[in-house]
Amino acid sequence: MRKSMRTAAAILAAVMAVGMLTGCGGKAESPAGTQVADGEKKTLRVAMECAYAPYNWTQPDDSNGAVPIAESNEYAYGYDVMMAKKISEELGYDLEIVRLDWDSLIPAIQADKVDCVIAGQSITSERLEAVDFSEPYYYATIVTLVKEGSKYADAKSVADLAGATCTSQQSTIWYDICLPQIADANILAATANAPDMLMSLQADKCDLVVTDQPTGKGALVAYPNFKLLEFGGAENDFQVTDEEINIGISMKKGNTELKTAIDGVLSKMTKDDFSKMMDDAIAVQPLAS
Repeated sequence: MRKSMRTAAAILAAVMAVGMLTGCGGKAESPAGTQVADGEKKTLRVAMECAYAPYNWTQPDDSNGAVPIAESNEYAYGYDVMMAKKISEELGYDLEIVRLDWDSLIPAIQADKVDCVIAGQSITSERLEAVDFSEPYYYATIVTLVKEGSKYADAKSVADLAGATCTSQQSTIWYDICLPQIADANILAATANAPDMLMSLQADKCDLVVTDQPTGKGALVAYPNFKLLEFGGAENDFQVTDEEINIGISMKKGNTELKTAIDGVLSKMTKDDFSKMMDDAIAVQPLAS
């Protein structure tokens, strides 16, 4: 597990450093990217799609602890919101959820419209050229979704998927790295988001989709006629690196104060903590998001 161990004093020092940089008084930008509001109370502005269950979704009320979405009458919840709440509470910040399309997330960080993105982003080399990432806040694995009874329902390896018509979400390792590993695949255009990806499978536009395990497990709640295939992570599986599948929190390049503060919270959590939180999110996700 790639986690930095820090003492309680070091974590406190990091949080104090962020507080000193944000200052007091009226609303102002800090080098850490947070905003000051209501005197010394800081607000952490977190962007996500609010349409990517079980990581995040939109709902009409605050049930289960959902958080209002900025400039809307709706609420966001899911694993990413749970994590955003935990980080904000530990650092003493207010929390603001900003809903953006997937391809708008990193540009929003670069333009200082939000402080960070918590949205199921893999920590890839390409993204690291544009933003900085926290330590992983989830350790994902790759899965394949098919319909029960399909010709690929009993596949035991990537090789068994040969010739499949397939798709996945745009700008993801599933589409860019995994699908090309399927021999003779008919790769359709990428979908704009995860719900569209799942609808493509449900509507028989494709034989299968490739995604990560939490998204796959969440899909089984909404689509009980789906079957989840896991190939064990060895030579029979999709070949991806830890860098490509570990999920992190992105923030503006050079924002070391915020990164240190967030990493300080994550360093006190374990893989089991992450898994339990994800299971809790899956248990309460809506049937459609």
